[in-house]
Amino acid sequence: MAKLDVETNFIEKLAELLQRTGLTEIEINQGTTRIRVARQIQMAPLDVTAPVYMQPHAAQPAPAAAAAPAAAPAGPDTSHPGMVKSPMVGTVYLAPEPGAAPYAAVGSEVKEGQTLLIIEAMKVMNAIRAPKAGRVARVFVENAAPVEFGEPLLILE
Repeated sequence: MAKLDVETNFIEKLAELLQRTGLTEIEINQGTTRIRVARQIQMAPLDVTAPVYMQPHAAQPAPAAAAAPAAAPAGPDTSHPGMVKSPMVGTVYLAPEPGAAPYAAVGSEVKEGQTLLIIEAMKVMNAIRAPKAGRVARVFVENAAPVEFGEPLLILE
């Protein structure tokens, strides 16, 4: 029983090490013994705004006498039942090749399973297919633009 207590204490120390260092997993192999300690982390909601390095240069400050700007237009309604979101991080392409017609443009009718666009991730072209038949009501992304996981791509009605 003493050996089990030592192993339990060792595992507790490994768990403390995970917390202290921010690691999510530690695995130790020694002879025929293998100990793996892992913790699951809660993912925070993704901020789909463009990273700082991709945002336009800061504009010059407006003169003090300028009127307050109008409210910014609201972003896409992500609760729309026809919202198609990005399943991955990558670069979106709306057409099969430069100069070709887009897979799905605003107003076009699409069938279930039809390719809507392509997302390139790690040199792999991933076809994003229509989850249902419908009409493309709105496209939120531009060709060759970076997209994040969960970012709204388009709405099918």
